Amino acid sequence: MDLPEPFMRQVLDLDRLPLDALGDTRGRELVARCRSELGETGMFSLETLVRPGALRDIVAELEPLFDTAAFTHARDHNIYFDDDIRDLETGHPALRRFTTINRTICGDQIPASPVTLIYEWRPLIDFLAAAMEKPRLYPMADPLARINVMAYRAGEQLNWHFDRAEFTITLLLQAPVAGGEFQYRSGLRSDSDPNYDGIARLLAGRDEQARTLPLAPGTLNVFKGKNTAHRTTPVEGERDRIIAVFSYYETPDYAFSDSERLGFYGRTGPVTIDRPPPAGGAAMAR
Repeated sequence: MDLPEPFMRQVLDLDRLPLDALGDTRGRELVARCRSELGETGMFSLETLVRPGALRDIVAELEPLFDTAAFTHARDHNIYFDDDIRDLETGHPALRRFTTINRTICGDQIPASPVTLIYEWRPLIDFLAAAMEKPRLYPMADPLARINVMAYRAGEQLNWHFDRAEFTITLLLQAPVAGGEFQYRSGLRSDSDPNYDGIARLLAGRDEQARTLPLAPGTLNVFKGKNTAHRTTPVEGERDRIIAVFSYYETPDYAFSDSERLGFYGRTGPVTIDRPPPAGGAAMAR
């Protein structure tokens, strides 16, 4: 989406993180740094990309939706989110069960939100493609899955899992009082080696390469989600952990199946919005 530069500069700290200047020296240096970190550790972060005033307005806009329109996603699952791993017998320690619970707002529910404007902003998409060394990235065609904003209350968490996409892109909007820590193990498996014994060690708490990454609100984090096991620890305290997940693909028009939408969001099609939610606009960042 093409938006006036002053608007995005009120929302994003583009002076420090020049996503929109890939042809300049500082833009090229940022891409090089992110590529290097991605190669060495499997992830990179753009710390506090979203300005504090914009974050406050975004959270204030979203919080009522979690109480009135969000889908409560509660699921008992293994690390694969798949009960049909044919290479493993029932009871294998790599198939240990966990519980995940959160409230989810989908992309179709926030069409005019600043979160959506950030997601669709072409300079961000071009930067991500450059950092990931992809020829081009496209916003996901699925109106529900393209953007998910998730809230975790006290005692809730996203448990151990792998993602289906090669890369995972998250934007932390609000941190909890305590807990809600992002834990991960990069390169735990590969396309040629499922490493079931290594997964079993991780799930038993015996993997010394598992890491905890502190994330400040406003930070955009990118990691190799397909082969990086990850979770968040249970949230503590009265303030929710709120995080947006952005999905892009190398080909246009990618969408989930109806059964996938039903499992993740409790519905298969977009909602009808009677009136647009507040767009924020130039006055949103204070």
